[in-house]
Parts: sequence; structure tokens; C-alpha cells
Amino acid sequence: MSAPITFSGFNNIDFNQILNAIMQQARAPLTALEDRQKALRNQITTFDTFGTNVSALRAAADGLGDLSSVSTIAGISSDNAVSVSTSAGAAAGHFDVIVEEIARAQVTVSTSSAADRNTTVVAGAGTITIGGVDVVLAGNVTMQGLADAINATEGIGVNASVLRTGTNTYRLALTSLETGAASAFTVASGLPGVTFGTNAVEASDASILFNNVPITSASNAFEDIMTGVTLTVSAADADKTISVDLAPDAEGLSTKVQAFIDAYNNLSKFASAQRASATAGDGGSIGREPALRQLRNALRSELLGAHGTEIVTKLAEVGVEFTAAGTLELNHAVFDEAVATHGDELRSLFAGAGGVFPSVETILNEFTGSSGVISGAKERLNRQIASMDSQITAMQARLALQRSALQREFSEADAAMARLNGQSGALGTFGTSLGGL
Repeated sequence: MSAPITFSGFNNIDFNQILNAIMQQARAPLTALEDRQKALRNQITTFDTFGTNVSALRAAADGLGDLSSVSTIAGISSDNAVSVSTSAGAAAGHFDVIVEEIARAQVTVSTSSAADRNTTVVAGAGTITIGGVDVVLAGNVTMQGLADAINATEGIGVNASVLRTGTNTYRLALTSLETGAASAFTVASGLPGVTFGTNAVEASDASILFNNVPITSASNAFEDIMTGVTLTVSAADADKTISVDLAPDAEGLSTKVQAFIDAYNNLSKFASAQRASATAGDGGSIGREPALRQLRNALRSELLGAHGTEIVTKLAEVGVEFTAAGTLELNHAVFDEAVATHGDELRSLFAGAGGVFPSVETILNEFTGSSGVISGAKERLNRQIASMDSQITAMQARLALQRSALQREFSEADAAMARLNGQSGALGTFGTSLGGL
């Protein structure tokens, strides 16, 4: 026969163990509430991940939703002295460019100097006029003080700085804020001790021969020299002919399309994983949130639907296709052919009025931002968490009172049993003494 199981303790009953067992059972509703609150906090973290995926897709759609950024023509230059960028309306062709002059900003440096920047006084009260704008000084200034006064003058059109041109030699340099001959300026100094000579750099326009046609620009960027074509020059060499070729460019655009496909597939995989974890009972999942299903359905509708009235109206016609698994993939052969034969129609499908990607951006805008769907869902969850905080605090207070009351009861019971044990021992001794008579 096995020995009976008893609690350890003075009275063979461990009241503390009994108390903990009772309180553990009493705490079950609080534990459930805390677990629910933890799940809600996990949902907020999951919504943050959702938002990151949506923002990534939004950024990828941005690169395809503006006609100015969607070009099916790329420019290639034979020399780094000329760079080429293309946008809407660019057409294939070959051009010869000779850079005769680059645009420069005027630089004028004082002939007078100072021994330091911030200590030696170089001028007292007076006026210096730069490009017809007066800079009025009320009192003594150092070289740096003069530069600061010029830079603080609104509409002055130049930047003033102090150059160290030798040992203990500092001069004032004035540089036009814009390149080009039209941005040249004059300097008239009414400050004794501050003088200027000839310009260190003369203001000049950029000039090129474009297929033997002379063209000038106030800056080094020849914007829209032809529709959708901008040339930027960085070095002049009148004896060098630079070739510029414009040709269909599937690779450059396909890189942007692939970025969108990757972002979409990441979002799709995230949504599938959330649905699976919700089915498995994960309280931190957002797989049952209507927003997830709403976004998926809206995006599929736009990406599968027809857009515009051109020859190509669907993404599948230019190689952007859905797989059986619900992800996107790019058929490069179909895409390259569409760029080569229907470049303008493809651009219109992507970014024209009613195009695919402006529509996608509109959908995604409803989810992002401070007043978007994701932000609203997180605010709702935070309100629930805050409400639970007060419930948890109240339940903890009630449990503390219950524990305290039970501790008093068990303490009294323990004392009563100790007294009974004492009395039982006394009776046993008395009985033994009687038996000896």
C-alpha cells in the first residue's frame, strides 16, 4: 500500500501552495486578456510590415506612373563630356555634337585683402553695390562680416565667401548664383579699403554644334533640345565630335517594371502568409483583416483590366503576366517586342490618362499616409489596447485583494490547526500517564 500524499509544512498542509493554486485559477481571465492584448500589439507590428510592403509597391509604381519618367528610348553618348537623358516623345536617331564652350558663373575676387577672416576690420560704414543691389553697412566689419552681410541681402544674386589666397592673406570672392552671360554682375564699392579688379571667371553661356547647328544655353543642360531629349555638357573641346545615339530601350524600362513586379510579389506573399497564420490561430496575424483582401482585389482588378484606347490596353499584352500562383512575372520576349514596335502605346498604357500605374497609385494612396487605411487600423488597435490597460489594472487590483483575504484566512486556519495539534499532544500525554496508573 502506497503512502498517502500530504503537503509539507508544520501542519502537513502547505497553505502557500494551496493559495497559489487558487490564485492561478482566479487569474485565468486576466491571463487571457493579457494574451489578447499581446496579440493586438503583434498585429500593430504586422500592420507596420504591411505598410512597408505597400510603400515599396507605391515607390515602384511612382517610377512607372509618370510619362516624363517612362521612356522607351535611351540615349548613348560616345564621350562623358556629353550625357543624355530621355523622356516623353523621344525618337530614335543619331546626332553629332561638338562642345565649343561650357556655361560658367562669374567669379570676382577683391584686390584688397586682410590678414585674417574674423579679426581685422576691412571696412566701416558705407555701401557696396553688387548687380544693382545695395549692401549697406552701418559700422566696422571684418572680411567675414562683409561676406555675411552680402549673403544676408535679399535678391543679391551672388554668394560671397572668404578665400585664403596666401600666408596671412584673405580676399573676398563673389560668385554668381547662376551660370550664363545673363547672370553677369557689376561691383561698385563705396567702402574704403575694399577694392575689386577684373573678373577671375567671366560669365558665359554654353555653346554646342548639334548636327552642325549652333545652339546656346545659359546652363550646361540643353533641355528638350529635341522633344524628350536633354543633353548635359561638362567639358569643351572644339576639335572633338561626340556621337549621340537614341534607340529603343527595353532594358532600362524593364528594370523599373521588374522592380514593381518584385514589390507586388512580396506584398502577395505577405498576404498569403498572413492568411495561413490566421487559419492556424495566430492572434498576431492580420490575415482576416478586410483591408488585406480589399487591397489584393483592387490591385488585381487594375492589373488585369483594360486601360486606354491604344493598340495595347492590357499589361498581359506587353508581357506583364499573372502566374497560376497569383504572382506577377515579366515575359521579356513579349516586352522587348512591345517596346520596339509599340513604344508610344506602351507608355500610354503605363502612364497616360487612365493608365495602369496612375490607377495603382490611387489605390495605394488610400492605404498609406497619416489618414490611410493602415494608419486607421493601427489607431483602432491602439484604442483597444488602451481600453484593455484599464481592465487589466482593475483585475489586478481585485486579485490582489482576493489574495490578501485568502492569506488572512489561511493564516488563521494555520494558527487554529497549530492550537489543535498542541491540544492533541497534551491529551496524548495525559492518556499515557493514566495508562501507567
